[in-house]
Amino acid sequence: MGFRCGIVGLPNVGKSTLFNALTETQAAQAANYPFCTIEPNVGQVAVPDERLQKIAAIAGSAKIIETQLGFVDIAGLVKGASKGEGLGNQFLGNIREVDAIVHVLRCFEDDDIQHVANKVDPIADAEVVETELMLSDLESLEKRVPAAAKRATGGDKEAKAMASVLGQALELLREGKPARLTEPKHDEEARLFRQAQLLTAKPVLYVCNVAEEDAATGNDLSAKVFEKAAAEGAEAVVVSAAIEAELVAMPVEDRGEFLEALGLEESGLSRVIRAGYKLLGLKTFFTAGPKEARAWTFPDGAKAPQAAGEIHSDFERGFIRAETIAYEDYVNLGGEAGAKEAGKLRQEGKEYVVQDGDVLLFKFNV
Repeated sequence: MGFRCGIVGLPNVGKSTLFNALTETQAAQAANYPFCTIEPNVGQVAVPDERLQKIAAIAGSAKIIETQLGFVDIAGLVKGASKGEGLGNQFLGNIREVDAIVHVLRCFEDDDIQHVANKVDPIADAEVVETELMLSDLESLEKRVPAAAKRATGGDKEAKAMASVLGQALELLREGKPARLTEPKHDEEARLFRQAQLLTAKPVLYVCNVAEEDAATGNDLSAKVFEKAAAEGAEAVVVSAAIEAELVAMPVEDRGEFLEALGLEESGLSRVIRAGYKLLGLKTFFTAGPKEARAWTFPDGAKAPQAAGEIHSDFERGFIRAETIAYEDYVNLGGEAGAKEAGKLRQEGKEYVVQDGDVLLFKFNV
């Protein structure tokens, strides 16, 4: 299924530079002035996974297909955006359509790059953007909650559940807290809460954009962001957008040596993906054969039919069973034949909870 992350932040924090580097394109114009991103740019990037390469080699696959991750570069928000300041409310709608928010925060000093507030303070920057998202949600819920409560008095069960869960979110927002802290009482409330598409209900990944020399260890500014993320149950990573831009400009075979010289084990893209997967509770399963080896993303806790549905709805609807090999067994035993001979190929039914790294072959009938 993959997921779409909306990249947000104040102007001139490195959003578009990071987007260009992550998607290895120049689709977003990166410039040293506010509002250089007028329309949201969308980029699809392959999710790197060394396991897929090993599986493909063992299966003799002619083609390798990675799962895809979407990034949406959304224009810089400023104080008053929810009331039309800067480029206004239109961009809040773009945020509403994504699965998670990647909040880029400037954690570097550079006199040549203007800061919209004329000071470098990532916590204050985060609060500016969060406040605008909260104000937008607050305005929405102050209309929706009374309307739902009125319908509930007439015996509408769905309206009653909506008034309950969104009323809880409204109280949190009035206290200056994000809607993601809402605790639905049951599945129906959880469904209605998701459908509400509140901006502050989105999970958040803070990306600390640091100078090259701080890419390996972070700095005092990024440390404050990590503290904030830990307190909120969010995720945070350190990335140097400048390094990522350099990486994509060089041949693939030279990138490892370049990263090693900087004291880095992996690219910023890999760190963002891993943190994003953790944030959204996503896992990967694989399919493999002579034609292709492919990675598929699924939500943690999904059962076999649901995972099959990531390939095609017919697979889920007509699911019979899943031939399953754990990744380690697949690699250590030389593929499907070796796993079968060693008794490590399992026949799993509808109640099987798919594990990260499983190599699956679905049997179905429609």
